[in-house]
Amino acid sequence: MVTKIQEKIVVEGDESRERLGLVHVLTGDGKGKTTSSLGIALRALGSNLRICMIQFLKSSATGEFNTIKKYLSGIEIVQFGIDAVQERQQKLDAFRDKGSRFVFNPDAKEKEAAILGFQHAKKIINSKDYDVVILDEINTVLDKGLIPLNDVIDLIENHGNVELVFTGRDAPQEIIERADYVSKVGLIKHPWQKGIKARKGIEY
Repeated sequence: MVTKIQEKIVVEGDESRERLGLVHVLTGDGKGKTTSSLGIALRALGSNLRICMIQFLKSSATGEFNTIKKYLSGIEIVQFGIDAVQERQQKLDAFRDKGSRFVFNPDAKEKEAAILGFQHAKKIINSKDYDVVILDEINTVLDKGLIPLNDVIDLIENHGNVELVFTGRDAPQEIIERADYVSKVGLIKHPWQKGIKARKGIEY
């Protein structure tokens, strides 16, 4: 229920970066988890915070990847799907646009890339070069068992005043218990239920 405001309410904010360091979890089976994390990034960028987005299990030139690379110099984005890792190892200048085709690799094939992504995340967080670090699809990576849960718990407990954002379905209960913000995006309706394919610019 929306709060009805009868008289003016003044709420004091906090502009100190020293107060950063909370943990956000965006999970659930509905559309909008990565999208919500991008909203956090956009708001943070508007306050001159430094943002890094690390995408697990993703290896394509999605709309958000292209936008950040082309227009938002204040946000760093790097993908750690196995295909993206292999393309970087081949020293390609940019990821090839795969058009409207999605490739979901077997979990075993993604394990090494996920471990590399998590190692990169720890390095980025410990560098203190960023104020907000988004670990996109890390909940899914944990649910698949691609990286050890205890390593992620240790990261949460020792990440200093870097704001962390975890996205992905099926966030482990241990992560939910340690988070400061938890939002569950629920599925009520989705166009795929009517046979509508993912649309460029909306779903990817």
